[in-house]
Amino acid sequence: MQKNWYRLDTAALIFPAITRSNWSNAFRFSVTLHEEIDPYTLQHALDDLRPRFPSFFLSLHKGFFWYYLEDIEEPIRVQEDFAYPLTFMRQKELKKHCLRVLYYKNRIAVEIFHSLTDGHGGSIFIANLTRRYLEIRHGITIPAEGAIYDLAGTPTAEELEDSFLKYAAPAAASRNDPPAYHLQGTPEDNGFRHLTTGIVDTGSLIEAAHTYKVSVTAFLSAVMAESIIRIQDEKTPKKRQKPVKVTIPVDMRRLFGSGTLRNFVLAINPGVEPKFGDYTLAELCQNISHQLAIGATRQNMAGMIAANVEPQRITAIRLAPVFIKNPIMDLIYQSSGENPGSISISNITKIDLPEAMLPYMERMEFIIGPQRSYPNNCSVISFDGKTYINMIRNIRESELERLFFSRLVELGIPVDIESNDASIR
Repeated sequence: MQKNWYRLDTAALIFPAITRSNWSNAFRFSVTLHEEIDPYTLQHALDDLRPRFPSFFLSLHKGFFWYYLEDIEEPIRVQEDFAYPLTFMRQKELKKHCLRVLYYKNRIAVEIFHSLTDGHGGSIFIANLTRRYLEIRHGITIPAEGAIYDLAGTPTAEELEDSFLKYAAPAAASRNDPPAYHLQGTPEDNGFRHLTTGIVDTGSLIEAAHTYKVSVTAFLSAVMAESIIRIQDEKTPKKRQKPVKVTIPVDMRRLFGSGTLRNFVLAINPGVEPKFGDYTLAELCQNISHQLAIGATRQNMAGMIAANVEPQRITAIRLAPVFIKNPIMDLIYQSSGENPGSISISNITKIDLPEAMLPYMERMEFIIGPQRSYPNNCSVISFDGKTYINMIRNIRESELERLFFSRLVELGIPVDIESNDASIR
């Protein structure tokens, strides 16, 4: 049988080029049920998803000019969760599949290499995997609505398209963005990831954000910026300080009406210059909120899309062998990928699930790994009245989590803490 192959989408092109021996750009979704997971049923559910979601059952390969994705030969086997979240995905594994499906007690988790999709696509996959598992396990029918797709249907061309190419503006936006302050610390041995989850009442979080007249994303970003500013104040004199900026991924499907299940997210970096003076939390909220409003417009994002698409259209780059492209793409990533941000906050908000699923589910979580050039990251998801704020790091120092969650408590938002780090609990 002839295997299908896929070009990497515009955002995905860079990830294989910048992967290192101790870092791969991956993220994780998990669902906790009110019952222990049966691995045989989970395997059945996973196999049932393959015809409807072929773009998730792919392996990564290195061609002469570009990396590419190809249909996998063998089924992906579910496995018991191991070690810590987002253990490194080696090239040997990616050549077999770019997706892990894991289980542990009453939890189902998927870990996805970013070349396959982004947070939106990942949320669709975990939702449909959980749906199919519940249908098989309990003999029920769950309607195809919200994030749930009709498994009897066929993938549409739009689901598989590279929407970056479709919606790029005629002219590219500038990539000039000064470097931001990056946290540093003592690297952990063997790539260990410390994960700290702050669980807060969603209503209390929304109320606090509305007190400052901003969105939840802007509010959390302002509290995070305030915490990083405090850390920089302790280490660096004001006149030598760098900007503190929070990288916020923008799901462009909402702006352009795309239905792609591949990558279609770009980030903006709102923040402030601490060396110019001190900021109150209210001022941070307003600064970040206004910058988000200005940056996340259809026109501005179209220009940013064009800046990402532009290198593919340069003949010299397009025809260059992959071993020449890789260093070029690495330089692009260093200057405009992570350099302009101090930390990322990725907020999935709420996944739209049918009511029939909710009685079986206890919680959902979303985790993005540490970035290559800074050691901390933050991801947020809400489910059933609770918001789960996951902070991950690959350094020993836990100062940022302590400052951030303590500040939320000071602001009247009670936080329940869970962690795989004994020093946090």
